Amino acid sequence: MKYIILQGDGMADWPLEKYGNRTPLEIASTPNMDRLASRGVFGLAHTIPEGFPPGSDVGNMSILGYDPAIYHTGRAPLEAASVGIDLSPKDIAFRCNLVTIGKNGANEIMEDFTAGHITSQEAAEIIRDLNRELGGGGIEFFPGVSYRNLMVWRSGKEKMDTTPPHDITDKEIAPHMPSGDGAERLTDLMRRSREILAAHPVNKKREKKGERRATTIWLWGQGRAPALPTLKKRFGIDGSVISAVDIINGLGVYAGLERIKVPGATGFFDTNYKGKGEYGVAALEKKDLIFIHVEAPDEAGHMGDAEKKIEAIANFDEKVVGTVVDKLSGRKDWRLLLLPDHPTPIALKTHVAEPVPFILYSAADEGAPKPFGFNERDAAKSGVVAPRAFELIESLIGGKKTWTETSR
Repeated sequence: MKYIILQGDGMADWPLEKYGNRTPLEIASTPNMDRLASRGVFGLAHTIPEGFPPGSDVGNMSILGYDPAIYHTGRAPLEAASVGIDLSPKDIAFRCNLVTIGKNGANEIMEDFTAGHITSQEAAEIIRDLNRELGGGGIEFFPGVSYRNLMVWRSGKEKMDTTPPHDITDKEIAPHMPSGDGAERLTDLMRRSREILAAHPVNKKREKKGERRATTIWLWGQGRAPALPTLKKRFGIDGSVISAVDIINGLGVYAGLERIKVPGATGFFDTNYKGKGEYGVAALEKKDLIFIHVEAPDEAGHMGDAEKKIEAIANFDEKVVGTVVDKLSGRKDWRLLLLPDHPTPIALKTHVAEPVPFILYSAADEGAPKPFGFNERDAAKSGVVAPRAFELIESLIGGKKTWTETSR
């Protein structure tokens, strides 16, 4: 049997008044997901357990079958695993965004948590210089993808409160600066980074081109290396992961999944959707499971751009879902789990912890068609609820029923 997990990051949303109180999933053309929803198990999944922040680290940990209450330590250590950073039990990894701070009167605001989607090459140049100027004393900086970079505090502290920058777009930053034991070290690094970035050659070039400058680093998402049993140990299967985002690839490392690099996979709207689908199906010739992740819908949600989100969802349906289903046409030896990790409402420009639509589909046990499309409204109508999304992988691989049903 072959197992497929397809994750359209942040696809779920709230109704948009501009579009007749429909969500992006209701508006977008999604014939492939609609068909799967109508013929498989379809409902709402709680990917974010109560009390946890609605981040991609928590949501994707649930999707891969790990209970966040047991295994979650933070976002950054997952990303550190993706880029090969070795963490001792005492080391604390931090996400290090390059961001743009702007002004709203006398107040500083989070103008752009991506620094204008700075390129990976530009970011790497900045991070190398920051490491030379600010590194030492247990502090190390590591380049990642675009604005998503990392800092490690060897034998550091982790109990301070930090805020994801994407949660405070257009909001004042002062109330959201790090606080608690060890926070003074972080705020000092953030302050000193401003001085370096103010005169940095990369920023001068970006300014000449009319692009946003990276004005400071923003440290958050800290944690120690987690201890996750591999999917091989749990289920006796081998698998692969396809993503342009370090957090997903890092989870893959801990889950024992082989990373597949797809040319043109960017983690943005210009990503190689079809290539992800094609490479994913090809990987199933040698592996039992493939996890394909697409970041674009989430990016659109953070930008508050409904049209981009609708387009990204349609591309995910046609070029990822459609490619996978078409290439497996005629085969009965596969099952599929499809869902987002959390909603990213256009109205908020950040994540919420509400349940998301999910599909469990078996090619060998296709049900009679039901009048559902893949969207939040129909998922709620279905009466199917997966209260612990981290158990869905047991349904995917073992066929175990891990959801509840109410009569409609």
